[in-house]
Amino acid sequence: MSNEPAETPSGDEEWRDRLSDEEYRILREAGTEPAFSGEYVDHKEDGTYACAGCGAELFDSETKFESGCGWPSFYDTDSDRVETRLDTSHGMRRTEVVCANCGGHLGHVFDDGPEPTGKRYCINSVALDFDDE
Repeated sequence: MSNEPAETPSGDEEWRDRLSDEEYRILREAGTEPAFSGEYVDHKEDGTYACAGCGAELFDSETKFESGCGWPSFYDTDSDRVETRLDTSHGMRRTEVVCANCGGHLGHVFDDGPEPTGKRYCINSVALDFDDE
């Protein structure tokens, strides 16, 4: 995996060409995969998790932890790698996490994670790629 993200598509048609239907539903339409169904829920290898949409590095495996929530969870990321937005969908108030490079929906962040940050970045596996280098 390169440290440089891939060129970001400029329009919806380009995103549809680049992504699978499930990746598009999650990354571009803010969908959610079913709990405990994702490839990286129980993944324990050392490496880096990147955005499946553009390849931007997002999370180091050292920050991944078992939260029991059914999605890969991380307690930290570089603030330049992700952005947060208020999400009021489904009658809730949550903090959405998106890729800072391409704006792809990754998941949500909650204030019930472990120290040192107290954060739990709850991320869809489909929104991630993994590199063990």
